[in-house]
Amino acid sequence: MKVLLYFENQKMIAQSGIGRALRLQQAALGPIADVTVTTDPKCDDYDVLHINTYGIKSMHMVKKAHKMGKKVVYHAHSTYEDFRNSFFGSNLLAPAYKKYLVALYRQADTLVTPTPYSKSLLENYGLTQPIYPVSNGIDLKKYQPDESKIQAYKEYFDIKPGQKVVMSVGLFFERKGLFDFVELAKRHPEITFIWFGNTNLFIVPGKVRYVIEHHPDNLIFPGYITGDIIRGAYAGADLFLYPSFEETEGIVVLEALASKQNLLVRDIPVYDGWLVDQENCYKAKNLDDFDQQMEAILAGNRPDLTEAGYKVVQERDLHQVGHILDDVYRATLENKKLPLNENGTVAVHLADQNV
Repeated sequence: MKVLLYFENQKMIAQSGIGRALRLQQAALGPIADVTVTTDPKCDDYDVLHINTYGIKSMHMVKKAHKMGKKVVYHAHSTYEDFRNSFFGSNLLAPAYKKYLVALYRQADTLVTPTPYSKSLLENYGLTQPIYPVSNGIDLKKYQPDESKIQAYKEYFDIKPGQKVVMSVGLFFERKGLFDFVELAKRHPEITFIWFGNTNLFIVPGKVRYVIEHHPDNLIFPGYITGDIIRGAYAGADLFLYPSFEETEGIVVLEALASKQNLLVRDIPVYDGWLVDQENCYKAKNLDDFDQQMEAILAGNRPDLTEAGYKVVQERDLHQVGHILDDVYRATLENKKLPLNENGTVAVHLADQNV
């Protein structure tokens, strides 16, 4: 079986979650012996088009695939809900964007989306083809805590012994909870806050641009950083605080858990069923709750949940994700429907089932 992974404008999306999804899908499918992967859009001898983006070229690829009699799996990374409160004018465009997304998604034979929560959103749009929640996955080996990487991060940011560091990762979007992160930094000048990630300030609303340009001294915006520095930060910081209001999964949350980092997230529906407050993470409902929880965690007044959090990502290892995608492709080719577990995830390999 040959699969064409298609990502439109790869260079432009490289720093986004969708850009990381390309690398994750390639890594997940690489070891699958009976799957050949290509990213060449000119290729025409593939069996399944696995498409991840939403531009005009993406629409053309879908139409071309159908004309050639190919099956199409659309990866629904984006929703109306997570488009809002992002770019300048996104709220105004959101209703039209939703219609556009639905029109694209309807052309697929199968939809893949990261979580049961995002699956429920798609079902509420009236989409009726098979929809499978498949985690973006995580390469556990890359995020194993490593003292040399932790040291590299500390040297890069000149972190002193005993200095408390709270980190987050994301684009400069209001939806990501950026304003709450900045406010926490203002409230706690004794703590160092680092927000990894970058967005062109010309395409974000003025209020977002203002807080980036007028941030407190104890808040660092180092931009988009890869490699040992950020992996060292994931493992070496004192807390990963992710105040996002809306996600389809949150790849950076998986990265934090894989790094055995303390995790504090906003209590939103996407985490229901896999992140459990005070069992494998901590959750907060609003700014003051984030403040109180953060202080307690940093003071050592909350149990360490990092090992329980690590078990969550072990279930989302790329090796397993690759086999699940293989099942999805084969079910699509054979016009079969995969069974789901009670929690809405794909049950077992198609090869082991008479579906």
